[in-house]
Amino acid sequence: MKALVWHGKKDIRCESVPDPRIEDGRDVIIKVSSCAICGSDLHLYDGFVPGMKSGDIMGHEFMGEVMEVGRDNKKLKVGDRIVVPFTIICGECDQCKRGNFSVCERTNRNKDLAEKAFGRTTAGLFGYTHLTGGYPGGQAEYVRVPFADAGPVKVPSSLSDEQVLFLTDIFPTGWQAAVQCDIEPTDTVAIWGAGPVGQMAIRSAILLGAKQVIAIDNVPERLSMARAGGAITINFDEESVVERIDELTDRKGPEKCIDAVGMEAHASRSIDSMVDRAKQAVMLESDRPHVLREMMYLCRPAGVLSVPGVYGGLVDKLPFGAAMNKGLTIRMGQTHVNRYIHDLLRMIEEGKIDPSFVITHTVPLDKGPDMYKAFRDKEDGCIKVVLKT
Repeated sequence: MKALVWHGKKDIRCESVPDPRIEDGRDVIIKVSSCAICGSDLHLYDGFVPGMKSGDIMGHEFMGEVMEVGRDNKKLKVGDRIVVPFTIICGECDQCKRGNFSVCERTNRNKDLAEKAFGRTTAGLFGYTHLTGGYPGGQAEYVRVPFADAGPVKVPSSLSDEQVLFLTDIFPTGWQAAVQCDIEPTDTVAIWGAGPVGQMAIRSAILLGAKQVIAIDNVPERLSMARAGGAITINFDEESVVERIDELTDRKGPEKCIDAVGMEAHASRSIDSMVDRAKQAVMLESDRPHVLREMMYLCRPAGVLSVPGVYGGLVDKLPFGAAMNKGLTIRMGQTHVNRYIHDLLRMIEEGKIDPSFVITHTVPLDKGPDMYKAFRDKEDGCIKVVLKT
């Protein structure tokens, strides 16, 4: 079969690889109909997340048709159309029973490696480093889905792939980012990053009743999409984020702040961001936390910081004293997709939201390597790429 394969920093290739096969009774094999490139994949493309090996298959946003079913899987049958959450869950451990699916205790098959890096293991993830299990990803023609009687969700034929594909990650991720904020009707929610997750967070915050949503970015196409979703926008290349947010909040700051950027934050006029880049270049720091610093500084006292943006290692010079003395609550983590997926599917069916709005490019799988670069460099107005097999 064809798949997008990682061979090192900025080196993704479309290659022929062996077809997957059933390895456990709970497995299924699916024929992928649609998959997508996620902003988190760019962290792997840029070489910022440890644990990748040459030959790893990329991708964690995918869906398709069940082609083969393991003997112990009573939930799915051949021909079922499913979306597959990027978090692999067993559905049986203590964390899964609590709904903390992204920290499932059983699905990371490299548990010892994860414990050395994180102190405790997290869930296995598709196509996302050997720290999270080294599972082959979904940017491929076929995928083995382990624990498939727990995670995947059947989707109706009345909805297109484009409407439901993002239930795998970015829609639940944006939703969780907003839910973690405990939004009240009087709240201003400021969202750093208007990429795909930021776009979903904008619409989620509005659906959850925020009084005002502010989106911070510097890409015109992203800012335009954010305004179409109901946000007030700030282009950080053209105006001061601090001054504009003070103006929009009567100098009190937003009650809720969301970091939808993560480890590769940009800030063209920021000294701290330039220092981060220099430290990252000589391996004195793995992540660039400019957005976290700015949120800690700007958030209203007793506010909430929500962090769906991915961080991979060590950050430096966080104003933790400001966060502590202002009494800020910080909530973060990979997404507990299965906690939200059924409610979000229902919202799509009811017409409350159509996540396909975020798609700007649809191309065949073999064009994926070129689209990684286009997405990373924000060429041709690229915001979200869907790959067809």
